[in-house]
Amino acid sequence: MSCLVLIVDDDPVQRRLLESLVRRFGYETEVVESGAQALARLESGAGRAVDLIILDLVMPDIDGMTVLERLRERERAIPTIVQTAHGSIETVISAMRAGAIDFVVKPVGVERLQVSIKNALRVDALEEEVRRLNRQTSGTLTFKDLASKSPEMERVIRLGERAAKSTIPVLLEGESGVGKEVIARAIQGASDRRGRAFVTVNCGALPENLVESILFGHEKGAFTGANEKHLGRFVEANGGTLFLDEVGELPPEAQVKLLRALQDGEIDPVGAKRPVKVDIRVISATNQDLIELVKSGAFREDLYYRLNVFPITIPALRARRDDIADLARRFAARFAAEEGKSLRGIGAEALALLESYDWPGNVRQLENAVFRAVVLADGDELTVAEFPQIAAQVKGFEVRIPAAPTALVKQQRPEREIVRVEVRDPNVLRLLDETGNLRQLDALEAETIRFAFAYYRGQMSAVARKLGIGRSTLYRKMKEYGFQQAYDESVTENVDDDSDAAA
Repeated sequence: MSCLVLIVDDDPVQRRLLESLVRRFGYETEVVESGAQALARLESGAGRAVDLIILDLVMPDIDGMTVLERLRERERAIPTIVQTAHGSIETVISAMRAGAIDFVVKPVGVERLQVSIKNALRVDALEEEVRRLNRQTSGTLTFKDLASKSPEMERVIRLGERAAKSTIPVLLEGESGVGKEVIARAIQGASDRRGRAFVTVNCGALPENLVESILFGHEKGAFTGANEKHLGRFVEANGGTLFLDEVGELPPEAQVKLLRALQDGEIDPVGAKRPVKVDIRVISATNQDLIELVKSGAFREDLYYRLNVFPITIPALRARRDDIADLARRFAARFAAEEGKSLRGIGAEALALLESYDWPGNVRQLENAVFRAVVLADGDELTVAEFPQIAAQVKGFEVRIPAAPTALVKQQRPEREIVRVEVRDPNVLRLLDETGNLRQLDALEAETIRFAFAYYRGQMSAVARKLGIGRSTLYRKMKEYGFQQAYDESVTENVDDDSDAAA
């Protein structure tokens, strides 16, 4: 889904012009005619979220500067481009201080407006991604950082916010790559354990003989190779959150100890004489059907009911296509900054391609596809050409494959005869013969003299002078090479000229 641009201007002609231009750029628009209507639209929460505002500064009642100040007071970080017919340095500085991201003067040119919109969206996407990553690292990520335009994800966010208000065990279900760990971090960031330890355990990657040691720790000398004490993931997460990813992969022996840890709030490190109390919030995740694992005996039924107290199913990316464009823009902004690329964004056709693809690998696959596209990009915008593997699987998008080199074509089709036509400049002396060997000096000299006579129309003195030899030497060489007689007539016609030159 393309970005929504809110146009705020009291001039009806200017509103229609801006609306036409913005739609031509590939964005959706909403139009209001006053600052009061703009604030009412932004505060109502109805309709789609606004991605960008084009705001006229000079309006009756509530002007553009007042709108900017109100947005800043209410902490509404929406990228805003301000415009006015009177552009002064003081006005620009005031608007930028009030929160505007760019400034244009009426009447704005088509290219200037398009570049301004792309830059504003790129900067906003990068800032949002940086904020999200910083909060994720510090354990303060919240559901406000996961704003979504998809009803399916909004339901996930509402359930996550409710789960965050208690210590109830949460089971996150969904395909691989949908972002289960991000939801788990948001639950912690919205809870009273905000900013504390968040420990992730990939249960499917644990060596079977070390599962208990890694999860619950061990004492020094508990087994061969245990040269020092190890705390274990449960103790590391004490006071915070333990995220058990792919919990269905746990072996049966570890499932028993995990059940006791959840029931009693204590663990038994390998080789320890007494249990250790822990205070943790457990959030587990799986991409499998745990009920089927319970039926087959691969997963303990009592542990399943202990983990599955508050299940949240995260939809696949293909079920929330409205989020694809925003995710792609955020990823593109981040990777462009990391790779030092001056990308302004993603083209409308490329976004349509990404929204049409089913993404079996979900958000993780989209992130990697955008990373590859950024590395491949040569222009200032990602196009369909940067997503060849995706375009090849989506109907209606042309995949342009460059033609193979001629040498490669010749190797693939040896039955085709290639005829080479040599085009020679008559003024260039050929140094090789038909066999590819160097020609002899006398042949080269004879051809040079013959060419000189033709070029200077048989004038002996001119030919001798230009060749840097005397007339007698030239006459001797002509006789030697056997073409003196052919030029006798020319020499006779120009004898007077030659005599004058000799005198």
